Amino acid sequence: MNPRNPLRAVLFAACAVLGLTGCGKTITIGGGTPAPASPASSAADSTGSGGGNDTLQVVDKTAGAAGQTGNGGTAVGAAVQAAPPRWQQLSAVTAPPLGGPHLININEAALYRFDRDDPDKSNCDGACADAWPPVTVVRGGSVYLAGVNPKQVGAIRRADGQIQLTIGSHPIYRYSGDARPGELNGQGVNNTWFAVSPTGQKVTR
Repeated sequence: MNPRNPLRAVLFAACAVLGLTGCGKTITIGGGTPAPASPASSAADSTGSGGGNDTLQVVDKTAGAAGQTGNGGTAVGAAVQAAPPRWQQLSAVTAPPLGGPHLININEAALYRFDRDDPDKSNCDGACADAWPPVTVVRGGSVYLAGVNPKQVGAIRRADGQIQLTIGSHPIYRYSGDARPGELNGQGVNNTWFAVSPTGQKVTR
């Protein structure tokens, strides 16, 4: 860990605290049409980590502490997320220019919420979802946490059948314009996109 990187330093501190806990929950996703099997879901099913069902495991520890390596298959920047990741990690960090804690994924990409969404329903599809890729996970996958209460984590089925994560009932996204760790180029876009807090609130400063 680079001690001069405040993002990594805060993340490390959160991980250390969460290493003392082991609780979590199972999310059952209902409604809509299940997505067709993808290469990612098939691979997960074959290893027993995917399960091929409509549930997700929320684990109150980091992916590394749970024995996972890599990034679960999450895309970075403008790269297209061709198939849902096998797992996601949601971590709370505090780093400039924002003073309040906000969420990042395992690649340290900022995560956002959309003011025009409804509770537990995404209104970002098509070109919108190309610019703001939803934070998805394969059916039967896992969600690892650092500094996030498992009670705040949920999931919805999108119109295309994919499973999207929610925080405090708000669907969450990354921004295709964030190419490097710690970037917040999506903050305040169209006055409707904002970094999301560990409870689902928008972080504005």
